[in-house]
Amino acid sequence: MTCNGSIRSGNQTSVGTNIFIDPFDQARLNPNSYDLALHDELMVYEEVVLDMRKANRVRRIGIPREGLVLQPNQLYLGRTVERTETHNFVPMIEGRSSIAGSGCSFT
Repeated sequence: MTCNGSIRSGNQTSVGTNIFIDPFDQARLNPNSYDLALHDELMVYEEVVLDMRKANRVRRIGIPREGLVLQPNQLYLGRTVERTETHNFVPMIEGRSSIAGSGCSFT
């Protein structure tokens, strides 16, 4: 990836004016990617059939320290700890390949 400027350490960073990550952790930076952290809360829909013309009921689930067993046929919505912003790039968020091997898909 070609970016203007350079990455600065600290609690937040930006690559030029194109990529912003807050909070930023230098240890999560890779040559061509950044490892985002999953927030400790998930959201699931209460309805089986979702109608986008109305507000669908949701339930929030906290992820305990020991982890959470995901149930089949359930849609889980997650978020990252970090807030990201990009300009002039199209971000792509993917799950880790080690997780995909267990049958989970993150898009």
